[in-house]
Amino acid sequence: QVLLVESGGGLVQAGGSLKLSCAASGRTFSSSVIAWFRQTLGQEREFVGRITWKGGRTYYADSVKGRFSISRDSAKNTVFLQMGSLTPEDTAVYYCAAGPYATRNRYDYAYWGQGTQVTVSS
Repeated sequence: QVLLVESGGGLVQAGGSLKLSCAASGRTFSSSVIAWFRQTLGQEREFVGRITWKGGRTYYADSVKGRFSISRDSAKNTVFLQMGSLTPEDTAVYYCAAGPYATRNRYDYAYWGQGTQVTVSS
């Protein structure tokens, strides 16, 4: 079992920045990858990006490439999502997820956090 807890969401103006955290505990060694997804009401959960625990390799969705950055603090079992140049279209509930494979498919991630709301005002 892996427990994930997101934090750092909130309200920010367009053009601003926000940093989310995802703290992992439990059997974290069984999950090689931490990914971020986001979801708005009535929409499918959308892949944002991911990072591997071991090598720190990252991969981003085209919609956030160049604006968002994922990093990790292995000693603290925490992954960060630094978001910049935010637009109202980035408004969503952001989730972190853990899984064994580096994919974009949400069904490949067995463990999920509770989500944190990010609202970008225009």
